Amino acid sequence: MNVRRSAAALAASAVLCVGAAPAALADTPSPSAPPVVPSGLFGKADPTYDGVWRQSLALIAQRTVGLKPAPQAVDWLTGQQCASGGFASFRADAAVACDDKTMYDTNATAVAVQALKVLGGKDAQVKKATDWLKSVQNDDGGWAYVPGSPSEGSSTSIVISALAAAGEKPAEVKSKAGKSAYDGLLSFQLGCSAEPASDRGAFGYQPADGKLAANADATAAAALAALGKGIVVEPAATDTAAAALACPAGSADPAAAAQGAAGYLAEALKKDGHLTAVTPGADQPTADTGNTADAVIALAAAGHRQAAAGALEWLQKNSTAWANRNPAALATLVLTAHATGTDPKAFGGVDLVAALNATGPAPVAPDAEPQKVKGEQKPGSGGQNLWWIIGAGAAAGMGIGILLSGRRKKQL
Repeated sequence: MNVRRSAAALAASAVLCVGAAPAALADTPSPSAPPVVPSGLFGKADPTYDGVWRQSLALIAQRTVGLKPAPQAVDWLTGQQCASGGFASFRADAAVACDDKTMYDTNATAVAVQALKVLGGKDAQVKKATDWLKSVQNDDGGWAYVPGSPSEGSSTSIVISALAAAGEKPAEVKSKAGKSAYDGLLSFQLGCSAEPASDRGAFGYQPADGKLAANADATAAAALAALGKGIVVEPAATDTAAAALACPAGSADPAAAAQGAAGYLAEALKKDGHLTAVTPGADQPTADTGNTADAVIALAAAGHRQAAAGALEWLQKNSTAWANRNPAALATLVLTAHATGTDPKAFGGVDLVAALNATGPAPVAPDAEPQKVKGEQKPGSGGQNLWWIIGAGAAAGMGIGILLSGRRKKQL
């Protein structure tokens, strides 16, 4: 659920490794000559790689705080949907029909599902999008960012959260080979044989040389997915301590897997009060604001308020510059505040709602109360993540994961 990476085109090319990739990328506007930002779209930065993502998060956040989004903002999002039901990251001319050169994006489709569900009255669009997501499920039960590519932990998690928000039962969403969505998801969890022991319970992006590495981005997303939740999380009425992955691990139990992921995140946050990442060209790890916000939401969803408290305080003090004029970042912070029972209009002295509204069409008017959607999430759903580039110099599979997750975490 997050902001998206500028390196999406490069990553998609590396993931695809098929003949259609160069053609699709050739038709994608160059970052050096960005398309004109449509008036109905949130944010002023080049939307080529994150238009649908940031729009969806912004609409979800507005509905969560009881605002009715502007019609032109809703129309822009619905107009991005292809006839197949899927979404690309951004289509500069939505009047041109999608074709075999369209670079479909499972992550954009998944977060759009959640936005459409929250908006209400979009059942036909939601069904088409979820049907498309189910149609591109891999045989192992998981999903890739680019359909037809090997499954990876982050996209699998994001899609599962969307399916759950739309009313689907992930355990019953099965591939042609008979593998369920949860089969695909749990294959990315590091079990009790993982070393170092502190990585146990984490989820990985994709195996490199046959081995999974802990990935905070994938872990936070997977915790929500395994709980059958999206990014819109209601504050927990009770608080329990986060615990390490139980050994032997309940590999077939999504709820146990979610708690193991939460335990990993809680431990990872203890050192500095926030997560860190090694960005390309940097000598030392730097604060990873996006994944820290994701981790707070995941811990709140798992019922661990105290485990998230320190990171929440850190975000209130340190996220202002990162989220400045960034609709996806601001929206995620609004949802972070919502999950923790914090006032989004006084988040570290910042009115996140006003800041978000200022990046796009003004909402029509406040609703009497937020729209309620089936389940415990008031506005209906949420997706996965503000994503940051998490490292460099890894093997090819991990490198692609870093680039993909950067789409959501990178400030645009």
